[in-house]
Amino acid sequence: MKVLLAHTPEMRRNYYGDRSLSGLRATAEVVLHESDDTLDAAGLVRAAKDIDIIVADRMTEGRGEIFAQLPRLRAFVRCAVDIRNVDVEAASNAGVLVTRAGPGFVQAVAELALGFMVDLSRGVSRATADYQAGRQPEARMGRQLAGSKIGIIGYGSIGRYLAEVAKVLRMEVLVSDPFAKVSDAAIRQVDLDDLLAGSDYVVCLAVANEETECLIGQAALARMQRHAVFVNLSRGNLVDEAALAKALLEGRIAGAAMDVGRAPDQMPAPELAKLPNVIATPHVGGLTPQAIEYQSLETVRQVEAIVKGEIPQGAVNAERWTRRP
Repeated sequence: MKVLLAHTPEMRRNYYGDRSLSGLRATAEVVLHESDDTLDAAGLVRAAKDIDIIVADRMTEGRGEIFAQLPRLRAFVRCAVDIRNVDVEAASNAGVLVTRAGPGFVQAVAELALGFMVDLSRGVSRATADYQAGRQPEARMGRQLAGSKIGIIGYGSIGRYLAEVAKVLRMEVLVSDPFAKVSDAAIRQVDLDDLLAGSDYVVCLAVANEETECLIGQAALARMQRHAVFVNLSRGNLVDEAALAKALLEGRIAGAAMDVGRAPDQMPAPELAKLPNVIATPHVGGLTPQAIEYQSLETVRQVEAIVKGEIPQGAVNAERWTRRP
């Protein structure tokens, strides 16, 4: 069988790695995408015309029109949890299997959340920028995490891990998630309004879908305390960025940190990132060797199963997979 690894060379270096690529090559004939340009739908059809399995990164879209044009394609393997850029219904109608990888980035993203909170509280980036520019930084009063309240929006894998770490740091933990039940007596489950009003640190980790589009907008930001900070490590579409910029510029919240946004490749928007009370990173929350290898090796295991005609762990439409080997 032939597998197309659709990552650009840079994405392949950062998000796949030699060990996973060797594993893929031991399982099937691998075709690499060697251009620095991301494959659009037409480009993907051209590149995959004689391919059995596509292994795709977050920049490669699985649009509906590709599946009918690739009669040999058996599976579309996403090297990520988020499969919103794959038309699962169209794939299912064509009999193509779609898979997703598990969340191997839990610890990495939670650690970045902690780094953001410390930085926002103690002015690390601000002071560093002043020193590097030859200015004398202002010594401002900071806030310690111990004794502060963290409000976690979304109690999934990352939210649960972050809550446990926050407890160890002697933080008071609030959680808002209508689809989860918090059984830990040390964690207070509240509705979103109460979380926003009561937290010193609001960390957004909710799932991105139609229901959470612009979850954090003008009304939500108005409920936060003026000294509080907002951290987004989920997806940019959960935030009304114009409302967030207005709140930051008017000093209605103290600051924000983000690893995601509405710019291309889910990057923070430059207009927000340049504000003086904002810390931004270029979508690197899960960019650690451990996190990346977890997901890329999972795609290797999925391809191994698919080649054998077996349903792999992570399959999302197995009951409609008719193009089995």
